Formats: sequence, structure tokens, C-alpha cells
Amino acid sequence: MFGKLKEKFSSFIDKVAQTEIKEKEVEEALWDLELALLEADVALEVVEELKERIKQRLVGQKVKIGTDKKKLVKEAVESAVLEVLTPERKINLLEMIESKKEKPFVIVFVGFNGSGKTTTIAKLANWLRKNGLSAVIAASDTFRAGAIEQVEEHAKRVGVRLIKHKYGADPAAVAYDAIEHAKARGIDVVLVDTAGRNELNRNLMDEMKKIVRVAKPDLVIFVGDALAGNAIIEQARQFNESVKVDGVILTKLDADARGGAALSISHAIGAPILFVGVGQSYDDLMPFDEKWMMEKIFEG
Repeated sequence: MFGKLKEKFSSFIDKVAQTEIKEKEVEEALWDLELALLEADVALEVVEELKERIKQRLVGQKVKIGTDKKKLVKEAVESAVLEVLTPERKINLLEMIESKKEKPFVIVFVGFNGSGKTTTIAKLANWLRKNGLSAVIAASDTFRAGAIEQVEEHAKRVGVRLIKHKYGADPAAVAYDAIEHAKARGIDVVLVDTAGRNELNRNLMDEMKKIVRVAKPDLVIFVGDALAGNAIIEQARQFNESVKVDGVILTKLDADARGGAALSISHAIGAPILFVGVGQSYDDLMPFDEKWMMEKIFEG
């Protein structure tokens, strides 16, 4: 996991540790690091931010005789990466749900086709149940053939109720009915599935905005495929411009050798990563911890 990032940062640390820590040497090494990080799918603005933070920590650093220079450089790089990974605002989902006085807590999920959104909703429903909360899923993808059957099968497997209409029905009406169902039965959380969008389909984007207007969600979560690399940043921006994304779930992080998407996305859209998918089973959804990712990048 994150082999590319680990390799690039390690190379930078070794290079700087073999020189005097002067601006010229640091600048040269940072230029190589910039190219390497772009190859690892780190967004350009995040690369620039990292470079500036690393430079501030290293240039002018007084190195005493006997100092482990490699350790000093590594700590500077790790601090810069941790700052970029740490969002300005954090979301504790369980606390948010429990603090809402009038149930249900409503979450609308958005994302591109093939991002693993429907499976992720089932994983989150499973996670909520394991944390003592009840949930219902709204099958608001009434557009894609087989979508309702897919989410229905997932709902059965994790033991939650599904609210559905027929194909072609108004997706916002499905979300509304699921919320009313939850109110009537004291269910804690409504998870609203939506049709996978792409930048060419404005009708589906407009439909998504309607779902958000009707459902008045407490959170809008963007589900993105970590393997999409830099493309995921542009995808997230499109949704953020349309409906204001509150949080992110990254899927397939266990298969992501580059790691650029995870390093970039929160910084790019100002929304924290809430969970990451790290496997195929319903239990393979992990609350995101930037320190965990740091260990994955810099371990060894």
C-alpha cells in the first residue's frame, strides 16, 4: 500500500540528508520530489503546499555535529505530510448522529459510476449496526438497470430495511419516503443511494441537487475510487460545486500503490476523509486516521 509515495519520500530524505541543508540543495531536491509526487497522482496544489512546508522546516536549520541528519529531514517531511493530511475540520460521525435531537440523521451519497458507492453504503450500514445504531437505505438510484436489485441484496446481507420504488420513479420521492419511514419507526440513520454521475450528464446532476433539496441531508458524502488517481480530485470538485460535499469515503485503498488521491483529496475540496475501504467484506470499512496513513507511507 502506498509503495510509490513511500519510495518518493524516502528518496528525497536520503538525498537531502547527504548534503548541507542549504536553500539551493533543498530546492534541487524539492524539484525532484515534485516530479515524483505528480507521478504518484498527488494533486499539483498539494505538491506545492508540501514543498513549501518542507522548505520552511529545512532551510536555515542549524545542524549540530553528531546530529542524525536523515532523522531531522524525515521528521520535517513527516510533519509537512501530516499537516496536509489533517483536515481543518474533523467529523466524528457517531457523535454527530447521537447529538442530533430529531431523528433520523440523513446521509446522501454521491459519486461517479463504478466508484463502489452502493457497496460502501452497505458497509457503512453494517458499521452503524455494530455501533448500536439502526439504519434504513433509500434506493434512490432509479436510473441504472439492476441498481435496485443490487442495493436490495446488500441490504438483506447486512440486515437493514430498504425503501424502494420502481425504475424511472422520482429519486427524491424515494429519499423522502425513507426519511418518513425512519421517523415513524424511530430509525437512527437514513442512507440515500444515488445514481452514479459523470461530468457529461447534467440531467443526473440536476436530479442529485433535487434529492439534496428534498432530503435536507445532515451530510453529503462523496465516494471515490482511490485507484482513479488524480481524476478523483476533479470528480470531487464537480460534486462539491453542485451540492457541497461534507466528507469523503475512499474505496479500494488497500489496492492503491500510489496513494496520491488519499494525500490530496481533503486538501483539494476542504472536506475530511471519513472512512476508507480496505477490502471486499462488509467489515472492511475503516474510520480514516491520518496517523495510520503516515505509518503506511513512512514505515520501515
